[in-house]
Amino acid sequence: MGESALYQTITHTLEALLFASGEAVEAAKLAVAVSLDEETVIKILRGMADLYRQENRGILIMEFDGSFQMCTNQLYFDAVAKLTQIPAKKALTAVLLETLAIIAYKQPVTKAQIEEIRGVNADHAVNRLMEYGLVAERGRLDAPGKPILLGTSEEFLKYFGLESLGKMPEMPEAGAGTGIENRAEADSGNDGAEPATEDAQ
Repeated sequence: MGESALYQTITHTLEALLFASGEAVEAAKLAVAVSLDEETVIKILRGMADLYRQENRGILIMEFDGSFQMCTNQLYFDAVAKLTQIPAKKALTAVLLETLAIIAYKQPVTKAQIEEIRGVNADHAVNRLMEYGLVAERGRLDAPGKPILLGTSEEFLKYFGLESLGKMPEMPEAGAGTGIENRAEADSGNDGAEPATEDAQ
């Protein structure tokens, strides 16, 4: 088998593995499955991801903090939604974005620490973000009462199209809006203003 044929076999195998999994798979596990070293597999997958993106394929390969997953290209989300009747991407109000930004940049952080920064009760915002799967528990603080520590989830990375937390925009200066708020506004194509809802607390 020639080198090009072998490479094609490997890429096709990786496609099959990611498709069959349906969720993010660690590069190390994929490497074992195709009998290659992890570094080589990561290089191949990144090359495949670049090719898919350049060709605007319906399926993209996304990297999430050392894992890889096949995801629907958002360019075709409307058509997919019509076929499957899946709900549109969850819209985040300014309050939820502000709370999420605090968690993302300060994690791990307790609800009390969030409330100290925002100056208001954070119960509803935190509960809603956890309901959306964007925030998860990250253990407990070694302090009286053992408060729960909060951090972002893998779904957070997917929502904002980030490969890892290290790819988040730098935390801007006060009053400039948070990096993820600005990213969310750019993705939605509006100025971030939201109609009054139950989340506006």
